[in-house]
Amino acid sequence: MADNDDVKTMSFEAALAQLEEIVGKLESGRAPLAESIAIYERGEALKAHCEALLRTAEARIEKITLSRDGKPTGTEPLDA
Repeated sequence: MADNDDVKTMSFEAALAQLEEIVGKLESGRAPLAESIAIYERGEALKAHCEALLRTAEARIEKITLSRDGKPTGTEPLDA
């Protein structure tokens, strides 16, 4: 589990589901120490990935343009 390169390609939902599994394992206290450390490291990578995806989504939402009546008309480019 030391290799976390696959995390970068995971969807938000998949990463969050795996993170929830890891939290459950760690909270149960049943995993051996070495495994706990390895899954904790993966959990940190998953958390960082989820946070990055949320920041990207938030930036896109902030770029939604509204018409005069307050209805969405489209989006602006993220680099605008």
